[in-house]
Amino acid sequence: MEKLDKILDSYCAKGGKTTKNELLGAAFVVVNKDGVIYQGSAGHISSSPDSPGFTPDSFTIVASLTKLITATCAMQLVEKGLIGLDDDVRPLVPQLAEMKILRGFVGADVPYLEENTTPITLRQLLTHTVGLGYASGDPDLSRWAKHIGREESDLQDTLEIFNTPLKFTPGQGWYYGTALDWAGQVIEKITGKTLGEYMTEHLFKPLGMNDTGFRRDALPQVQDRTVPNSYRNEDKGELSSGDEPFSGPANPKVHSGGAGLYTTAADYARILQALLQSFAGGDSSLLKKETVEEMFRPQLTDVQRRWLKFLTDMFHDGFAPDFKNGMPLDHGISGVINLEDEPGKRRKGSMMWAGMYNGHWFIDPESGIGATLITNISPHPDLLTNKVWDELERGVYSDLLPSVGR
Repeated sequence: MEKLDKILDSYCAKGGKTTKNELLGAAFVVVNKDGVIYQGSAGHISSSPDSPGFTPDSFTIVASLTKLITATCAMQLVEKGLIGLDDDVRPLVPQLAEMKILRGFVGADVPYLEENTTPITLRQLLTHTVGLGYASGDPDLSRWAKHIGREESDLQDTLEIFNTPLKFTPGQGWYYGTALDWAGQVIEKITGKTLGEYMTEHLFKPLGMNDTGFRRDALPQVQDRTVPNSYRNEDKGELSSGDEPFSGPANPKVHSGGAGLYTTAADYARILQALLQSFAGGDSSLLKKETVEEMFRPQLTDVQRRWLKFLTDMFHDGFAPDFKNGMPLDHGISGVINLEDEPGKRRKGSMMWAGMYNGHWFIDPESGIGATLITNISPHPDLLTNKVWDELERGVYSDLLPSVGR
């Protein structure tokens, strides 16, 4: 534990003249099925050395770390027989039924769109094999958006911000995008509740995640420990913190199942612990053992794996910084799975993902642990945060696990 404390302390800002090669603050929590086996933090919630210290209870947006929680909710509905993983969800969500496939461009950047006649399944949404991307981060979708005069700034807090053409016929590839946002809409249609209402009733309250939600205005207790966004100057490597904690609305109309949650490291670790409990067949109200095993089962076809490999090789620091280049990877329900042991780190069959604000999580079922690192830095990927995450994980396997009898 001392080693992990030292890693956090060495990288978090101490109020000096520069924040180059530093984080303003971070919290790291490790759990097994029985509870927390390590939690530590260092630094401050903003660039002011007089600001509150960053702790496991510091509150921030976690962006794509939302996806694991949305996928868990979807699997609860599957477990209850309310929907099947391979059911066509287009009848539930009209926008999915209307999506066309972007096959290219003709003439002066005119999109060539083809009708989609292939089912869109819940499994495809939960594994990013449906063909959806992010319009702001994809050259072809950006070109399409420009042609139709679409401005993302006009679409904030509407479903239309997630509504783009498909990159390929559903099921024929792997591409990262808004699929989990649409999975959230499937959950809303089936349950008749907002995604936040469903999560609160079926996850947050049962697990004691009292500092987690889509609505900041509904969590007044976190006001004094809310983390402002921080930004790293990519040329100088230095950090600055903004005056406002978030740019989005405090009470959003649309609950983004792909990126909308706010939480703390302590709260987020509770979902990791609950999944480990389910995996072990223990007393977890979350999911049955066989359901969690399905989440951690490699889901991709050979063609889909080639897409995943191409994109993780091209964007390694963003998609797969946890692994050495060339690690064989697959995708489970909500995260990337390594198919071999990562030396000095997690075992094969582990699942992980990261978020736009450089938070991370992983679950290693074979070793029986999960971990999360929470910070708030833009842009993504932050190479220093990736380095800290790697060092912390290596410290877990070299020092922490032997000390707790693993």
